[in-house]
Amino acid sequence: MASSAGILVQLGCVAVMCMVMAAPYGDAAMSCGLVATNLSPCLGYLRTGGPVAGPCCGGVRSLYSAATTRSDRQVACNCMKSAAAVVTDINLGFASALPGKCGVNIPYKIDPSFDCSKVQ
Repeated sequence: MASSAGILVQLGCVAVMCMVMAAPYGDAAMSCGLVATNLSPCLGYLRTGGPVAGPCCGGVRSLYSAATTRSDRQVACNCMKSAAAVVTDINLGFASALPGKCGVNIPYKIDPSFDCSKVQ
């Protein structure tokens, strides 16, 4: 298991990468920093499964509520794809199940091969 400092460094790298990737979406209110902040309580579940903690689902629901436009949803999708590529040991099956476990229905599949430009 990674140390707390290691996880913070990984999240910082994800946030910076996501901010760079989100730059073309200037009209979007969504940012990769917001995605990383809201989903960071979910790292334990995303790596090992098990019960989903309350703060994790709170972050998922908050992120879902913040993604009000198509552009916001596309940015969030790209941010999650980038994070999945950078943060090690994420189980994609757990990631795909997370929205449903938190009572949220997102309009796309959490998968590194998904084309985020198709998000409505």
